[in-house]
Amino acid sequence: MVSTLSKPEFEELRPGVKAPAAETILTPRFYTTDFDEMAKMDISVNEEELRAILEEFRIDYNRHHFVRDDKFNQSWDNLDEKTRGLFVEFLERSCTAEFSGFLLYKELGRRLKDTSPLLAECFNLMSRDEARHAGFLNKALSDFNLSLDLGFLTKNHTYTFFKPKFIFYATYLSEKIGYWRYITIYRHLEQHPEDRIYPIFCFFENWCQDENRHGDFFDAILQAQPQFLNDWKARLWSRFFLLSVFATMYLNDCQRADFYATLGLDAREYDKLVIEKTNETAGRVFPIVLDVNKPEFYDRLETCVSNNEKLRAIDASKAPGFIKGLQKLPVFLSNGWQFVNLYLMKPLPAQPVGSVR
Repeated sequence: MVSTLSKPEFEELRPGVKAPAAETILTPRFYTTDFDEMAKMDISVNEEELRAILEEFRIDYNRHHFVRDDKFNQSWDNLDEKTRGLFVEFLERSCTAEFSGFLLYKELGRRLKDTSPLLAECFNLMSRDEARHAGFLNKALSDFNLSLDLGFLTKNHTYTFFKPKFIFYATYLSEKIGYWRYITIYRHLEQHPEDRIYPIFCFFENWCQDENRHGDFFDAILQAQPQFLNDWKARLWSRFFLLSVFATMYLNDCQRADFYATLGLDAREYDKLVIEKTNETAGRVFPIVLDVNKPEFYDRLETCVSNNEKLRAIDASKAPGFIKGLQKLPVFLSNGWQFVNLYLMKPLPAQPVGSVR
């Protein structure tokens, strides 16, 4: 029996098509880059490893994995309205993030096909994986009688420009933290199947291996560009991107603690484990990592969590716009002060770890 539940209350572009969530500093980003600079990169110093990764992409281990099975053919009327809303938000954010990766990788594959066929094929095959993930997530939304218009997202989402070096930092961390997020949820639900209230989580073990292979590709790219890793600027940028990725995840997940509670997870403990593992993994390529075990690290993030709650309360109030702006100013300043101090915390020298494959 398929689902017959009513749609959660969300704004729609048209019947059955959810309007995209408002863009904020914490929502998934869409990226573009300097394609000409990317095309001029010399990857010869690490070409052998890149070719080995390409062969893994060609094998396409998950070719037959993302197929909906009988577990999806049931009613979700047992989920209350709040839980359905939480799942819709989770599916939308995940679909948007995967689709943004698809767009970037597809465009890189197109732009590099004449100048760097090896990289172009890698990017095209990664875009295949991301499209598969996004499509699977969008299909899951249909269980809640909704979908995303991915064409509309393509044309109407704001694109953030990063130079290639920063694209590599950001995508490496995005893929590796994605691995640890997926595998941590999968392992928890493997031990507590009673909390697996929706079947998409059964797919996370294989899914996260796609994320891991993509991260290994960006690891190899960075190793092929030692100038991106071996100077004082690399230490500063590594610290910046690690902090940005960890803080964004922590603030997002604390705001959505109810979703993780439906899976039997504590959002903060879950994030701390994911941050610890991703930080360790980043030590394979970045020259430094963050001291995430220092109590100050999470104390300052918790101040930002409280500040964000204040900002949402201000937004929800009936005060005039200019009054809201004045009320928000000290909160923004407090968040800025926390991030400055987090950035200035003494980092740790990288301790290379083994592969997480």
